[in-house]
Amino acid sequence: MIPASLGQLLAKVSKLRTHLLFAPSYFTTARLSNQNSKPHERNILLMGPPGAGKTCVGRILGHRLGMPVIDIDDDVLERTWGMSVADKLSEIGGDGFIEEEGKAVCRFAATGSVISLTGSNPLHSDAMRHLKRSGLAVYLDVDTEDIMQRLSRRKVNRIVGQDAGVSMREILHYRKQFYEKWLDVRVLCGTGDSGEDVADKVLRTLLRYEDSESEVFVSTRSQMSSDPKFFSDVVIEGLAPDGGLYVPKKGFPKLEPSEWLRISSHATRAVAILENCIHPMDVSPVELSTMVCRAYGQNFADQSVVPLKHLTDHQYLLELFHGPTASFKDLALQLMPQLFAHCLPQMCNYLILVATSGDTGSAVLNGFRNLKDSDRERIGVLVVFPENGVSEIQKLQMTGFQEGNAKSISVLSNFDFCQRSIKRMFGDSSLIGHLAVEYATVLSTANSINWARLLPQVVYHCSAYMDLLRNRTLPFGDPIDVCIPTGNFGNAMSALYAKQMGIPIRKVICASNHNCIISDFIASCKYDLRNRKLQVSNSPAIDILKSSNLERFIHHASGGDGSLVRDLFLNLERERIFKVSETLRQKINLELPAGWCSEEDCLRAIQEVHVTTGFIMDTHTAVGKVVADRIHVKTCDMLHCTL
Repeated sequence: MIPASLGQLLAKVSKLRTHLLFAPSYFTTARLSNQNSKPHERNILLMGPPGAGKTCVGRILGHRLGMPVIDIDDDVLERTWGMSVADKLSEIGGDGFIEEEGKAVCRFAATGSVISLTGSNPLHSDAMRHLKRSGLAVYLDVDTEDIMQRLSRRKVNRIVGQDAGVSMREILHYRKQFYEKWLDVRVLCGTGDSGEDVADKVLRTLLRYEDSESEVFVSTRSQMSSDPKFFSDVVIEGLAPDGGLYVPKKGFPKLEPSEWLRISSHATRAVAILENCIHPMDVSPVELSTMVCRAYGQNFADQSVVPLKHLTDHQYLLELFHGPTASFKDLALQLMPQLFAHCLPQMCNYLILVATSGDTGSAVLNGFRNLKDSDRERIGVLVVFPENGVSEIQKLQMTGFQEGNAKSISVLSNFDFCQRSIKRMFGDSSLIGHLAVEYATVLSTANSINWARLLPQVVYHCSAYMDLLRNRTLPFGDPIDVCIPTGNFGNAMSALYAKQMGIPIRKVICASNHNCIISDFIASCKYDLRNRKLQVSNSPAIDILKSSNLERFIHHASGGDGSLVRDLFLNLERERIFKVSETLRQKINLELPAGWCSEEDCLRAIQEVHVTTGFIMDTHTAVGKVVADRIHVKTCDMLHCTL
């Protein structure tokens, strides 16, 4: 239960968000669905390179919405100058043209219109600031190859700002930074999309922008919430007040195959995926792109961030260990602290509590240490780890952070004790109230129970499949299986979310060491912690008995039955056991087969793969390899995720 003081604080954040959303509102759902309604005072600004189809799409939108249509080239520039744009460009040259164009646009005013900008408008800052005072900039992000073909058909061989010796492709690439700078929302256009297709996407994007109230989160233990929670709320709260985990009420958005084929690198995939999962009222596309660039631009040893390697036969290896702490957790924790800092309100401090079985700890400490000074002053991090349950390297990494805002401590117990203790702190209303009232400090978490920690992990599962396509291993639509060494279940859950977004993942195989609680559960219907002790293994990152994110999966598999999830996990807390129906178990097994691996089999697999390929697997990947070899039906490719 959240104490009154903390509840009031979070309520202020929600009120601020509502104020920003509706004062003024850019569009209304009724406005977009009713062609005969009166024009709204806000403009729709269609932005993109020459050949993006802005004029065509603008006419379609104007017709559908009953709004006036203005083309900057035809209706503003040529009327102002009394000559064609081509003649003006020939008369004064490229640099002079951009300046004159900007002056003309700054003198222009309109309301309630669909305005098709020129490809060069975004190069003039004053003009764009003027236009955005009364409009929403919609970036038509069209594939460069489509642009080149369209310009060729129109016999356009030179555009504004293109100097001698500079190719059309180079100038289009150069201009992209300006479109990214000014956009409010992006419309990712698939290869070959028609004007009608793009107009449909623009309408859906505008509806989503306006209707952020529908992008709410619910607790896995609730059927309905009277107090809507948005992305910003769940990021700073971490755990729901009823002890459940937050999930998006409507699930994940699904991208079309033509949209997946548009995004070619890990960073561009991250931006495209996260823009679809985070409402722009929570984090704007410009801010999100900046965060992604900071997270993945310079911090990974491999340029591709998550290189994909062939292992054996039809098995591939996704290398997730190239981050600053050599852990797959870096993929989430170079980005999550930035999202957290962005979402937190200005009136209080935050203490991040983290339980770790090894690699989460150092990744959290590194990620939060790299925040801006002003953010580090308000965000403290405390990592708790089992003294005898992590490797020596992991211990040295964590204990090396003992200055500033990030610290770690060890306890003489196992990971489950660490995690249970932190959950108890979140459930202690007197502790939370004391911190809020006396120190203006709120507790949160950076474990995968926090949505902002889990969400970035979806990206690399999507990215891996797209790399298989790029390498011509398979065409889009052919399924793959994914095998994941499983402990707290966050990595497996993120793969299932990637499947929801449209990546053709057939099965997610969960691989355990001798702490095989997941495989036992799927085999027996029972999740039974009674008389079960955690056993130390050679794969410590998955030495976990209480898998937090399993709660999210049961919520997903049961069709969002919050009452069932609440009863199951409350019973687990009280009796250390729960049991699901055979029907639900079979449904789980269809999507999530599981197995386990002994210590001997793990070490033998490392040796065999090294002899065969020269590659040295880590112990966690070896656990996955052993389990996959046993239960994978070899009718599709297999992707292994390293830890």
